[in-house]
Amino acid sequence: MAGPLLELSVAEFRRQIEINLVGVVTVSKAFAPLVGTDPQLKGPPGRIVNISSVGGRNGMPFIAPYAASKFALEGLSESLRREMLLWGIEVIVVGPGAVATPIWSKAEQIDTTPFRDSPYAPALERLRAFMLKLGEHGLPPERVDDVVLEALTAAKPKVRYAITPEPRRDWIMRNLPKRLVDRMIGKRLGLLPPH
Repeated sequence: MAGPLLELSVAEFRRQIEINLVGVVTVSKAFAPLVGTDPQLKGPPGRIVNISSVGGRNGMPFIAPYAASKFALEGLSESLRREMLLWGIEVIVVGPGAVATPIWSKAEQIDTTPFRDSPYAPALERLRAFMLKLGEHGLPPERVDDVVLEALTAAKPKVRYAITPEPRRDWIMRNLPKRLVDRMIGKRLGLLPPH
């Protein structure tokens, strides 16, 4: 779901939450017995690896439903990890940045005509161009596969793995003061009011 939050329907917002958050809850509940909550099953406990995103730590404009779902997934994973202590089941988050997959070609297909009369239209087009560029220079999917494998097999896994094509930019976005990052994004996308 891409577009200004104030101009997206609540149904579109709900759909994103259903897919990225409620879907994870449904799958986690279904598989919990197999990873170790069923005392009848023997063997070492399994692990749950949830795929989040850099968007789970940094909300960009025009992808509020996605960011909300990934921020929520981060919190859900942390709570679930603490609940699973009872069985020794690890709950791990993998938060990749842009990954070179066909999803980026979908950005070209996003219909922005509903927003053409919106004050956000120019900024939305700038963000779309930026996202297409990110996809071109994204991580190879195999890098993410390697991190997921490590999360599943490491003797002492981290609780969260971040993997981005540009770790420095990710660090800056997470560690600079939020108001400064707001201005940087606003300037880049043309969202700052004229002085």
